[in-house]
Amino acid sequence: MATKLPKTDIVTVGVGWTGGIIASELTKKGYKVVGLERGKSRSVADYLMVHDELRYSQRLEMMQDLSKETWTVRHDPSQRALPVRQHGSFLIGDGLGGSGEHWNGLTYRFFPYDFEIYTKTVERYGKDKIPADMPLQDWGITYDELVPYFEKFEQLIGVSGEKNPLPDSPQVDHPTGPLLNTPAMKMFKEAATSLGYHPYTAPAATLSEDYTNPDGITRGACQYCGFCERFGCEYGAKASPVVTVIPVAEKTGNFEIRTYANVRRILHENGKATGVLYVDSTTGEEFIQEADVVVVSAYALNNVRLLLNSKLGTPYNPETGKGVVGKNYAYQMTSAGTTGFFEDKEFNLYAGTGALAMVLDDFNGDFFDHSDLNFLHGGNIALGHYGKRPIANNSTPSGTPSWGAEFKDASVKYTNRTLSIGSQGSVMPHKNNYLDLDPTYKDQYGDPLLRMTFNYRENERNQQKYIREITKKIMEEMGADIINETGDQGDWDTTKYQTTHNTGGAIMGADPETSVLNNYLQMWDCENVFIPGANAFPHNSGMNPTGTVGALAYRAAEGIEKYLKNGGGSLV
Repeated sequence: MATKLPKTDIVTVGVGWTGGIIASELTKKGYKVVGLERGKSRSVADYLMVHDELRYSQRLEMMQDLSKETWTVRHDPSQRALPVRQHGSFLIGDGLGGSGEHWNGLTYRFFPYDFEIYTKTVERYGKDKIPADMPLQDWGITYDELVPYFEKFEQLIGVSGEKNPLPDSPQVDHPTGPLLNTPAMKMFKEAATSLGYHPYTAPAATLSEDYTNPDGITRGACQYCGFCERFGCEYGAKASPVVTVIPVAEKTGNFEIRTYANVRRILHENGKATGVLYVDSTTGEEFIQEADVVVVSAYALNNVRLLLNSKLGTPYNPETGKGVVGKNYAYQMTSAGTTGFFEDKEFNLYAGTGALAMVLDDFNGDFFDHSDLNFLHGGNIALGHYGKRPIANNSTPSGTPSWGAEFKDASVKYTNRTLSIGSQGSVMPHKNNYLDLDPTYKDQYGDPLLRMTFNYRENERNQQKYIREITKKIMEEMGADIINETGDQGDWDTTKYQTTHNTGGAIMGADPETSVLNNYLQMWDCENVFIPGANAFPHNSGMNPTGTVGALAYRAAEGIEKYLKNGGGSLV
């Protein structure tokens, strides 16, 4: 029998960016918060002198243990899904701080178009532009309404950046100036500008200068060591929950973190949650933590799985289009790339940061006319200088043998003579891209695994072809001697890493018939459950999601405070 623990004001299921922001904001207001983290504790001290590419980048020290909990995948509802047993296309973090510890740090705002995508698409192109199998919908909130929350998150982490020169794009005053531009980034900028595009230095959560945020947290500038993605930052220059929000919450004395606490169920009755059931994975003991508010703040996929296993909300049915939990799952399109090889130029590619890039948005969102195009939205285009570590990077031109003397010679020759231009493309919702519970496979506790049904659809394949031509054009303008292009997008390949940008499944909106959450990230069907995270996105945009995740977490924190002060009820 589970042991019942004393009730608290708020319990968070996960202590990463969203759980950390909720805890920080509400403990400062005097509320008691218990943070349940299924992984181990972490501090900056754990990252000292850990530039170990084999341990962290290849053997994935900081990631979820797929032997204990994973998900199943299929491309189409007619197929049988099978479990993922080796990390592939995305990497979910485990432990305090979650994926916010091993991320790269690119911190964009989604565009005004994204939040009202259905309305703005219909206004410009008419309803017939939207395919019948694309359940496109507005988010139930506008960009202008979210601006104060974007600013809070950007000030929290000290985003380094410069204004986007693209006409009609949002103009953002970043807390710190842009990161240093490398020679390769300058080449990209010159080439893109000569073609009439509008490049700028990407907004980054890695500091360009020493910075003290509004909570009094001081962090030092980035050292450009290149060990960002899949690593914790030993300098604290890369913003993460462990060096920003978690210390603030702990300092109040109102925050208790319990590690190795794996939440299995949200307990609820009569439209309200009473608390959560969790297992101490070190002992196997079960506990019930009661709370006035339950915040589901784990990784997006795990949030959706917990809802489904807890029987909260109506599961989505792809045959009827009815139901909401699991609906509008989206990944991200990243295959519209071009690689250039230079005979007479060398670059210091080992230096960089996970968010050091020159980027342009001319073919993102709806900044370009889609009237005669066979897709909606688009993606950013960027040349990143992320730090090429030696084990994972070994680019050679097409046609080079994969072993032997010729392979070795080409590897040495092009080690510092290779540049790549890539794109992060949007993914629109599709009726057959969704999440539900697998009927066959279970985890170590006997709970059904999450089943992912997803593939790139016609919209994404057409978008990728279009943007790839732009990346090739820029690389040609940069003067590469040899150019390799990615091939046409095939089925979603779960074995090759692309991004960790999973979105949707418990989406926000203005109507409980088509969404799980209102614009405070409060469940329509269970008023004291709030679910901040990328799960709330009704579609995925053409850029990294964390800036928008952070803004929505601040919005949710405000909503939770209102809910508690009002003594309950819906906030909209």
